[in-house]
Amino acid sequence: MLEQATLSPFAEIFVYACVGLSIVFGLLNSRVSSLKISVLNRWARWMGVAFGAAYLVFDAGWLNRPFWVIGALFFLGWLLVETLYTWLAINALSKSSLSLFPRFSENTTGEEWPAQKKLIEIKDWLKTKGFTRTKALLADVGHGIHIRSTVFQSEDNKTRFQILFVPQNNGDIGFCFSFSSESESGERFVTDNLYMPYGGFYPENWSVIRKPWARNVVSLFKIHQQRISKAKLVDYDADPIDELNQQQRELEKTNLEAGFLVPHNLQEEHGRITWEGRYRVWKEVWMLNYFGISMA
Repeated sequence: MLEQATLSPFAEIFVYACVGLSIVFGLLNSRVSSLKISVLNRWARWMGVAFGAAYLVFDAGWLNRPFWVIGALFFLGWLLVETLYTWLAINALSKSSLSLFPRFSENTTGEEWPAQKKLIEIKDWLKTKGFTRTKALLADVGHGIHIRSTVFQSEDNKTRFQILFVPQNNGDIGFCFSFSSESESGERFVTDNLYMPYGGFYPENWSVIRKPWARNVVSLFKIHQQRISKAKLVDYDADPIDELNQQQRELEKTNLEAGFLVPHNLQEEHGRITWEGRYRVWKEVWMLNYFGISMA
């Protein structure tokens, strides 16, 4: 009993470090839109809550167990809490009116490209590579939420670049982008760095590679070029709005047929996402939140 009354110096330093890092990364995450900071913040919060609570319980003598055992219990407890919260959020999304496959329209608001240094650098890089702006778009998610987007096309008309400007909880504007090309055989190559959970299925002729950690447009473009280097590509002639909305309809149809979405006539009673689909989204959320890895 006496040996459990006080923590070893290492254990105390470990607890203070976990709690301190959780505070530091929490503050950083509220000010900076960064996948790296977001992932580190979640791990630091998990460790800080688990071992901070374990320290309080151990110090008060409420549980007659070694500190590391108590810490492990709280660690697993936080896992359960996060799982329950994520599952409830997915269920709420399934029954909400938010669009799972939002349609695009032309952006006539005059607000298109945020004046951020990184975004200006991306725009300048696109110009140097011969990409020209084709259209500014708005995706209507619902509840008054709109995601701005701009589409560019390569000089040879065989590659399209799309950037999405995503509003963040801290008031900042996050962004992610994609390169896409189509082959003569009908295969669609998509290379993106989207960090938003999807969890659904893609049509058989789609070849999608998602690299959430690839925040540099140059490196993502190189990956896309390597993927299409041996493919015989066709020109992009369709209007970006028509093409994107057709893609959204195709994705919706694919996910209905694959069992990710509930049939339309049953959605009012059961929600829009099947139980298998909710599990896939839950898994995608966890992988993105704690590892920055997409299941795509």
